[in-house]
Amino acid sequence: MRPRTLNEFVGQDHILGPGRLLRRAVSADRVSSLILSGPPGTGKTTIAEIIAGATRGRFVALNAVLSGIKELRLEIEQASEAKNLYGRRTILFVDEVHRWNKAQQDALLPWVESGTVILVGATTENPYFEVNSALVSRSRVFTLKKLSNDDLYAIANAALKDTKRGYGAYQVDIDPKALDHLVQVADGDARTLLGAIELAVETTPESFPPPENERIHITMDVAEDSIQRKALLYDKEGDYHFDSISAFIKSLRGSDPDAALYWMARMIAAGEDPRFLLRRMLIAASEDIGLADPQALVVVSAAAAAYDRVGMPEGQFHLAQAALYLATAPKSNSTMGYFDARATVEKEAEAEVPRHLRDPNRDGKHLGHGEGYLYPHAYRDHWVAQAYLPGRLSGRVFYQPADTGREAEIRREVHRRRELQLSAAAEEEDEILSTSPRNSRRDEWLRRAEGQRSQLHAEIRDTVFDWASPARHARVLVLGRGMELFLFEAARRCAEGLVIGLCDDSARADALIALKDKHLGDDPAEALRIEPLHADSRERLFSYSEDAGYELIMMRDGGLHAADRLAFFTNLRGLLSPGGRLIGAERVADEVPRLSALLDSLSTADQVDTGLIERLQAAESPLYSGDHHAAYGWTSEAVHRVLTAAGFSIQATTTLSRDERRHISSSDIAKWMPENPADATDRSYAAALLSGAQALTEDEYRRTAVLMQKHLGNTEHNWPLHYCLFRVEPTSS
Repeated sequence: MRPRTLNEFVGQDHILGPGRLLRRAVSADRVSSLILSGPPGTGKTTIAEIIAGATRGRFVALNAVLSGIKELRLEIEQASEAKNLYGRRTILFVDEVHRWNKAQQDALLPWVESGTVILVGATTENPYFEVNSALVSRSRVFTLKKLSNDDLYAIANAALKDTKRGYGAYQVDIDPKALDHLVQVADGDARTLLGAIELAVETTPESFPPPENERIHITMDVAEDSIQRKALLYDKEGDYHFDSISAFIKSLRGSDPDAALYWMARMIAAGEDPRFLLRRMLIAASEDIGLADPQALVVVSAAAAAYDRVGMPEGQFHLAQAALYLATAPKSNSTMGYFDARATVEKEAEAEVPRHLRDPNRDGKHLGHGEGYLYPHAYRDHWVAQAYLPGRLSGRVFYQPADTGREAEIRREVHRRRELQLSAAAEEEDEILSTSPRNSRRDEWLRRAEGQRSQLHAEIRDTVFDWASPARHARVLVLGRGMELFLFEAARRCAEGLVIGLCDDSARADALIALKDKHLGDDPAEALRIEPLHADSRERLFSYSEDAGYELIMMRDGGLHAADRLAFFTNLRGLLSPGGRLIGAERVADEVPRLSALLDSLSTADQVDTGLIERLQAAESPLYSGDHHAAYGWTSEAVHRVLTAAGFSIQATTTLSRDERRHISSSDIAKWMPENPADATDRSYAAALLSGAQALTEDEYRRTAVLMQKHLGNTEHNWPLHYCLFRVEPTSS
């Protein structure tokens, strides 16, 4: 039943269809050297024989398994003679050409190059790997594909109906399911299919050919015997196909190696393409395992590459290894966070790239792109807290690490870093320097300071929890601006107790509530409650006290923002249970630099009016004493004094600090000291200079502003950041 002409050939329309190059070349007898590559039974040898029947030249066939240099030399001599004496060209067909070693292939090369022979090579391997690259470069490579099921049905029907070369002269009945089974098992190989049909037809009757008018009936049993494969309830295009692969994937996801091996074996036995299984396992390695075991993707990729080199049946070892690895690996679907991000991109308006993340190479000089970016490798642990999401997406979480496998190691650090970023963002909102309105995100000095601050915040958190050592069943109250520095860590450590977080900003409370489950997972999240508390109704704080009281109160900058600090700490003492403790971290104004002192140190060489600087120092006093703005009087000494007055006994205290380099720009000075004194806002630096017993006159104010612009504008200074940490208990009285 081998096709004799191109019209009889079935399949491979991509190279032999109407108008295709190879079809035109064969029809015109203008075949040049070519290599046919493809699986067994797809028509490589048949194409060579069609070429032989269509050409007017000599056609010679060699099999690389049975032939060597001796046979090749003989054919070359005859080809040379035919070309020189008769002008006839020779087409040399070499089947299994990849079986020749490099020396044998090299021996053929000069004769192909000179045109003595036209090579038609056939190989089941990748010619770019297995055939001499010089031969490949002088040949056109045509890749044949596995025949489709429709092609195989057409071949089978032709064999059963052809009266001369097939079984059309006999009365052959074949059950549809039996034919389906033969086609499925043949898996694109026409030779296997025709061999099975031949065996089925000629062995079914007691003798062949059978007596006249005797019908030959091919049943499923006969088909199974003929192709030596049991028929399984499986259809590559139907429900059983999808049900089986679904069962396989769910077995991998459910960590059942036995079920995974069973379903995979069942599909392979039914003729499923192993590459399809490997593709699905590659998906599962990222979808169901991901960072819980990053090696899963490596193992399956290696198994797929090994299968391509080895093939069946040995390739089943690689399939089994990949399936067992996936089934026994820890599971995580955290890569699904990408689709949450994708949904955000599709549903929400596009947000601008933050200025410090933009490319500075094109517009950095004129537009400030890239200004303020912190290079992570310049900081400890190669990390620094800075914003990477657009401003309106700040705090949005897409990646949710699992608590299994390697990802469990990642989970804690990812969450702690997120909390440090939230903490740094909270501190930006009310920096102790001046009370002039400003957009801190545009201030370069603050960007440069964030690296130091993230380290300082981590040190604060570690110190506070070393002092606290809360029990897992403890009742904890967390409050204050920047409370997230302690909140989630307390919930993780007190998973069997209760942690209540009170936030004085309702929008921030909503954001923290949204983050709760993502930071903590299901179990410890049940132990955490986050309540909004408006700044104008701080007394609501105390309505959350339980009858038993809190065993631990943790706070950050609670006293800094309290209108009546003594009353605030006194009320906190009433919330503690017997033996309870208050542990806090308060940002204090210890050693806050005075602008008058900076001006004095920078301007002495210019012989400026020292009397004006002395007047400025006197006018500043109310601000730095805390009389004008409470934040500037909140020092470590003041913290200890208020705690003692509120009825606490100090058990431990320390001060943590960082010296930052701060850039003072001309725009900073313009905000602190508006040109027109009437533009000074309440509680601002300028307002402090213009009020009080030692206030500047308007003329002195204007001259001071000019002096600051001249000597302080665009300069850098050390600017210390101090935190007072304390652990206190109610006094026995």
